[in-house]
Amino acid sequence: WEERGPEWRGFATGGSKVLFRLGPADAGRVCVTEAAIDAMSLAAIEASRPDTLYVSTGGGWSPATDAAIRLVAERSEARLVAATDNNVQGDIYADRLLALAEEVGCGAERLRPIASDWNVDLKVRAEARGMEEGGRLPHARRARQG
Repeated sequence: WEERGPEWRGFATGGSKVLFRLGPADAGRVCVTEAAIDAMSLAAIEASRPDTLYVSTGGGWSPATDAAIRLVAERSEARLVAATDNNVQGDIYADRLLALAEEVGCGAERLRPIASDWNVDLKVRAEARGMEEGGRLPHARRARQG
């Protein structure tokens, strides 16, 4: 596992990164992000599409990560979506994913967040919804008494 905070980034000592996975294991569409928070944020933005497995490499690319991505990409119905950050690092990562998809012969596409990453996009959407609701989040509404 990995953990992140405002002033800390860490990874379990002695561990190895493979894939964080969210969604049906047999999904045809596989969205690959760099961080677990981005996989969860993209799933929230897309309302957890039932045809989609959201995965994260945890920012690393070990032989085990490569093998895990190949395993899902080699399925005949697979479509690999490089849903990486909207920056140079994300572009490099996306290029690697798209090349892997071409190598194994599955469909592929690049999906970019509007902001720097999917978590920021989710926060912006939540703030916009809050403004539409008069500055209140929907779950914070109170029922009228009387």
